[in-house]
Amino acid sequence: MWNYTQAVHDHFLHPHNAGPLADANAIGEVGSIACGDALKLYLKVNDQGFIENAGFETFGCASAIASSSVLTDMIKGKTVDDALKLTNKDIAGALGGLPKEKMHCSVMGQEALEAAIRQWKGEPPVPHAQEEGRLVCKCFGVTDAQIIRAVRENALKTLEEVTNYTKAGGACGDCQDEIAQILATELKQKPLTELKPKPRLTNVQRMQQILKIIDEEIRPQLAADGGDIELVDVDGRRVVVGLRGRCSQCRSSDVTIRNLVERLLREHVEPDLVVEEI
Repeated sequence: MWNYTQAVHDHFLHPHNAGPLADANAIGEVGSIACGDALKLYLKVNDQGFIENAGFETFGCASAIASSSVLTDMIKGKTVDDALKLTNKDIAGALGGLPKEKMHCSVMGQEALEAAIRQWKGEPPVPHAQEEGRLVCKCFGVTDAQIIRAVRENALKTLEEVTNYTKAGGACGDCQDEIAQILATELKQKPLTELKPKPRLTNVQRMQQILKIIDEEIRPQLAADGGDIELVDVDGRRVVVGLRGRCSQCRSSDVTIRNLVERLLREHVEPDLVVEEI
């Protein structure tokens, strides 16, 4: 299991301010269900610019839920300008820290907050996500501007850290060389022209890692809606799963769920896995 703090456990099991706000006058949305994490942040801001209330809807892992929960606690009572000073490091710090592989969840909270406040101010969407950015990671929709911002604000030094904070390069891996070039430029290092490929897993190692991700990442997300998943078989790059509970009753969502499972397994295990559902 991930090494979660007690604060992460508490906010995950008993999230604060969960659910939409009927009287919200500012909403910020980031991520997508297809990519495995999505956050919709609701704010109620009064005429003096104070955040009177906040709520959230999150589709994601324990870290995503905990980051969203603690963020709503942190911003209530603040002015929008003071809230904008919060960084992803502040969010992670309020939870006593996050596993390095989960830092992108705190970044998602920061970006949702910025998007909501910009909407309340009548401003365009967050510039680093929408303007002048060149798409680098097609799997997760991450631009070079987002990567550069994460590197500068968090003093990132390695490709692995960039993936942990932005998810860029965490799925198919095709963009890793380009990310490395961006990182080298920011660090004023000699550009990297080639990355050593990761060693291939044996089938036993592959199955063990798939089971780990199902237990720690996928099953908790499905359980929130009364569903479950079972690993049926692993044959090379082919992964066969069975949907259980409410998942098995909602056939129209099977493709979405299968895509989610496939994307998470590609991100955490191997980039060329193919998921089939029976």
